[in-house]
Amino acid sequence: MGFENEKNNSILSKLATNEEHGENSPYFDGWKAYDNDPFHPLKNPNGVIQMGLAENQLCFDLIKEWIKRNPNASICTTEGIKSFRAIANFQDYHGLPEFRRAIAKFMEKTRGGRVTFDPERVVMAGGATGANETIIFCLADAGDAFLVPSPYYPAFNRDLRWRTGVQLIPIPCDSSNNFQITTKAVKEAYENAQKSNIKVKGLILTNPSNPLGTTLDRDTLKSLLTFTNQHNIHLVCDEIYAATVFSTPQFVSIAEILNDEMSHCNKDLVHIVYSLSKDMGLPGFRIGIVYSFNDAVVNCARKMSSFGLVSTQTQHLLAEMLSDEKFVANFLAESSKRLAKRHKHFTNGLEEVGIKCLRSNAGLFCWMDLRPLLEESTFDAEMSLWRVIINDVKLNVSPGSSFDCQEPGFFRVCFANMDDETVDIALARIRRFVGVKKSGDESTAMEKKQQWKKSNLRLSFSKRMFDESVNLSPLSSPIPHSPLVRART
Repeated sequence: MGFENEKNNSILSKLATNEEHGENSPYFDGWKAYDNDPFHPLKNPNGVIQMGLAENQLCFDLIKEWIKRNPNASICTTEGIKSFRAIANFQDYHGLPEFRRAIAKFMEKTRGGRVTFDPERVVMAGGATGANETIIFCLADAGDAFLVPSPYYPAFNRDLRWRTGVQLIPIPCDSSNNFQITTKAVKEAYENAQKSNIKVKGLILTNPSNPLGTTLDRDTLKSLLTFTNQHNIHLVCDEIYAATVFSTPQFVSIAEILNDEMSHCNKDLVHIVYSLSKDMGLPGFRIGIVYSFNDAVVNCARKMSSFGLVSTQTQHLLAEMLSDEKFVANFLAESSKRLAKRHKHFTNGLEEVGIKCLRSNAGLFCWMDLRPLLEESTFDAEMSLWRVIINDVKLNVSPGSSFDCQEPGFFRVCFANMDDETVDIALARIRRFVGVKKSGDESTAMEKKQQWKKSNLRLSFSKRMFDESVNLSPLSSPIPHSPLVRART
């Protein structure tokens, strides 16, 4: 195998064979563990439960019902076949006008109607992965750098760095202030980069945050926009979790700041990345959006979109769906309600066994504090704990170090990609594990492992779990052969 790798590397490009993709990290290793032993309530009840997948699967029923009521929205139905020729023909990379209008309106609704978006500034991309890479290609050259608050989404290394050649400079945030970013920390990271002769082209924010599940307040956004404007660098806001906010405070878009208090700022330096992967739960549709206030960036990004267009069939369907104002209003309200209920149920379950999470109000995950379970306060101990959770507890959660967290012991755990029964099974496993951990503090690692295996769970399932019509996703979905199948998690 080693010889084959060397042989392949000698005939492939450096880009194709370098390690900058980031696949060889615990974040993706957890995916591989799930791929190799996926949980299924009937076929494999002791398999790994996928809690590393940030998908919003709580409102599929609403989308399915809309599709049933609107068969004309698809070109693959008797009602919609009349549009087949027009939609199946070659498409302009500007996208269908009705699609861009619908996306702009949907972006307005997810931001509470407090801001408007221009459809002419909507540029398509292949998911948020493609949108993020496109904006970086537009703004920077290889060797340039972007500041990014850490902990940050692990696949940013792939999305932003791998093919562009740019650098990411972490801005360390820690638990002392609940991982909030400060202008002081941004300034320090910027000045350190300057001293190292690194050209900083911008600051990247994920708002709401992945992995923290928190939103940036208005004052913080204003101060960060002021900083980037003063230093003539770009501000890129990844807002793909905009409509996953389920409690106060409300989400504030950078577009609101620009339109209101900071209208005097240089808008040419501000850009938004968006997607329907999280807010609508449609990652497989690969809907990524670049929205820039800079005319030149819009023009350049549109040219680049040739390499990652959204299929016209998908545009056609979603243009119809997102233009249905009654459906959209109900969907957003119900999604927020269901996320709040699931978040409360899951975090209450963790609190019952003494596990705390960072207080959050958005996203599809929790930032779980397992520092009390570490053998010692080191990243080696974090990895040891993670391996036990993956291999013995059989839960794929993601260690904080893979998010570039500066403190050992934090883990991201996703709660919206499964049904209620699977959540309860995961919580039962966690309760059992913590109980063994606490009762066996004086035991050896091997004894603890044996304790866990002896008490492994075999839970009874409700009748609903045997109903083939119930979505047990990702359990009933085809199991991906590679963690790379899911481009944005």
